[in-house]
Amino acid sequence: MIYGYKRPLYNDEDCIEQTKKLNDFQVSYVLKEKHGSPKKREALEELLMTMQKGDVIVVEKFIVLADTLHHLMDLLKIVKKDGVSIRFIDEELSSDQVLEESLSTILSYFIRFHSEIIKQSTKLGLETAKSQGKSLGRPKKSDENIKKAIEMYHSNHYTLLDIKNETGISKSTLYRYLENMEV
Repeated sequence: MIYGYKRPLYNDEDCIEQTKKLNDFQVSYVLKEKHGSPKKREALEELLMTMQKGDVIVVEKFIVLADTLHHLMDLLKIVKKDGVSIRFIDEELSSDQVLEESLSTILSYFIRFHSEIIKQSTKLGLETAKSQGKSLGRPKKSDENIKKAIEMYHSNHYTLLDIKNETGISKSTLYRYLENMEV
């Protein structure tokens, strides 16, 4: 049997892109996670318990299936032991094929996967912080201190260290505000 598997991702929360790509394959049954979190992946657990020797799992890309390189490796070991194959659409790879790719090509797959892991975990972390009422982004500096730092800077009588000591505004923060003023 050919199974499709999808889950909400940072760039495909409704699994629209994944669905389009899975439609190009003769998938018999598609399992979808209710969330993008790495915990309580019930659909993945169901899939791993259901699959039998000779079955194929089709996913859009590594990040759909796994949350870390270790997780991916564990899943590859499981499917190999069970005689199941995983087809990664974007990478144009199958878990049971012998790779004839260059090391740089294989590394580029893993670099992209690692980048997507970071994006996915960042999105989930921001959602969690937001739901807990935490403020996001840089802490806001007092308008009074910003104004004073800009005045000190334009007077040409103070060093950046003097400005920082007096106002608590760092060089990078000061320059960011000065740059925004020019725009």
